[in-house]
Amino acid sequence: MAFRKPPDGGWGWVIVVVSFFTQFLCYGSPLAVGVLYLEWLDAFGEGKGKTAWVGSLANGIGLLASPVCSICVSSFGARPVAIFSGFMVAGGLMMSSFAPNIYFLYVSYGIVVGLGCGLLYTATVTITCQYFDKRRGLALGLISTGSSVGLFIYAALQRELIELYGLDGCLLIVGALSLNILACGSLMRPLESSSSPPPEKMFVDKVPDQYFVYHEKEKTIEENISILEKGYIDEKSVNNVPDCKQDSILNKNTLSSINVNEKDTYKKKVVEQTNFCKQLAKRKWQLYLTYWKETMVLFKNKVFSALFVAILLFDIGGFPPSLLMEDVARSANISEDDYYMPLISIIGIMTTVGKLILGILADFKWVNTLYLYVTTLLMTGVALFAIPFAKSYLTLAMLSGILGFLTGNWSIFPYVTTKTVGIEKLTHAYGILMFFAGLGNSLGPPIVGWFYDWTQEYNTAFYFSGFCVLLGGFLLLLAALPCWNACTNQSSKLPPNTYSYKVASNA
Repeated sequence: MAFRKPPDGGWGWVIVVVSFFTQFLCYGSPLAVGVLYLEWLDAFGEGKGKTAWVGSLANGIGLLASPVCSICVSSFGARPVAIFSGFMVAGGLMMSSFAPNIYFLYVSYGIVVGLGCGLLYTATVTITCQYFDKRRGLALGLISTGSSVGLFIYAALQRELIELYGLDGCLLIVGALSLNILACGSLMRPLESSSSPPPEKMFVDKVPDQYFVYHEKEKTIEENISILEKGYIDEKSVNNVPDCKQDSILNKNTLSSINVNEKDTYKKKVVEQTNFCKQLAKRKWQLYLTYWKETMVLFKNKVFSALFVAILLFDIGGFPPSLLMEDVARSANISEDDYYMPLISIIGIMTTVGKLILGILADFKWVNTLYLYVTTLLMTGVALFAIPFAKSYLTLAMLSGILGFLTGNWSIFPYVTTKTVGIEKLTHAYGILMFFAGLGNSLGPPIVGWFYDWTQEYNTAFYFSGFCVLLGGFLLLLAALPCWNACTNQSSKLPPNTYSYKVASNA
């Protein structure tokens, strides 16, 4: 489907607003799952690693299914996908209120809610990139703050709802709030080219003529007989040769010939329909092969290959604090009387600030967004190494704020991806990267929980997390360095729209 030039405004700002509220409503509870995590620990009595799977699945399964989500958005459009996903998120949250055990939550909260969030995230990012070009960094920063504001509000909201209505009542109310996603999705008007032909005509034009079955109204046997008889009578009147016996013989021959013609027509239709199905299956298989060929081409780009490793390691190490920070404080014997604000809320509000500031910086021409992203990775690794040394609420609050601000690099990640592979391949490449991000989100919290179950302290776990994030940052920095590209470009040339080419040429 052809799209008009991004308007960078107009209805695009409506898209930004509804995308903001969509991410606010769908990601509020999953990102603030740390509040529910403590309740599930007490309710089901399972280990920290086992219980952490619920929140990690909710935040990771949607990203793991990003290639599927990308295909859904490309095939059906952002609006239908958003409306359908709203039902999934609301239904999953309400189902979780009836969970008899932790395994039920794996499905209702982890898979159903997580998959709905993944579909909504892909839909909002894709349609925003279609509406914005010059202000894309700002637009993506604004919509991505929706999840951070949701984290800040839902952390306090869920805690208050649990005190008033219990865990089950909290999940029912939060699920009911998520139904507002349907209204947001209905406003996601697609940006289509006015000069493009209607979808029905485009589809018909692509089908070869020889594979069309008969569309004309077929005549019944009686109609055929009457036509033939009429023709014979006319011919008989012209020749003036009356012969009743000859009439009887002709009628019998006519009936037999019609039956033979009907069989031949039916066989012809079956053959044509079979050929059409074969051609359709062949075309689908070619599209499947093309998809994997394009995937291999993407991985030939060094920056893209390093980017998928970096996002995997970043989510393994950087995501657990947002889920486990409250339990870290409880494990450090910090009294609840010292709490001025939930640590998860601090992470949420600072993530909002980080997304806005980093999104604005990405729009400046003098800012290299790839190096900016690498800087956030390296600083996140250092902050994770400092968590084991935090023994008071004040130090944990400061580290939560720093980690929240740096986690705001999610707002520039689509921007970096677009600059790396181009807007034409954004949906494909972004789906692949989000798959590895989801894998990191799914594995990170359980690994940290298992480290605690094994050592009965969080120090080793956060040393491991910090090492993962630092390793990913250094690998991405090495791939993006101009000197590295200068050496490798002698043996292989990259397409001119790749980001590493721009870095090398700007050096």
